[in-house]
Amino acid sequence: MAELSERPVNSLDGLKVLVIDDSKTIRRTAETLLSKEGCEVFTATDGFDALSKIADHHPDIVFIDIMMPRLDGYQTCSLIKHNRTFRQTPVVMLSSKDGLFDRARGRIVGSEQYLTKPFTKEELLGAIERHIGN
Repeated sequence: MAELSERPVNSLDGLKVLVIDDSKTIRRTAETLLSKEGCEVFTATDGFDALSKIADHHPDIVFIDIMMPRLDGYQTCSLIKHNRTFRQTPVVMLSSKDGLFDRARGRIVGSEQYLTKPFTKEELLGAIERHIGN
């Protein structure tokens, strides 16, 4: 009976995920983990790069690093949440800092969740489950 309650391996097939991080390692790690689960993964190196990818691909969920050059995660999240087309898109902040101030600031700009790097596969998939579900 336990098998019935578990989600099928490819339950995330076709889900569009945008991962925004200036670290190539973080982008690759997230892309590899999520692609194996069936997600269609897009990556961006900073907020400016991300804005065009969001407009082009309409992701179902966005994971975004806080500390990036040019346009940081807070600014990018705020722009996403102030856009009528994308304001309902869940945004999960990623940061190596685990401070109360950073979490609060993420909430203020509209992010749904905050994950501390390095994140695990379970944390990434848990965030997707929490905000997208089926």
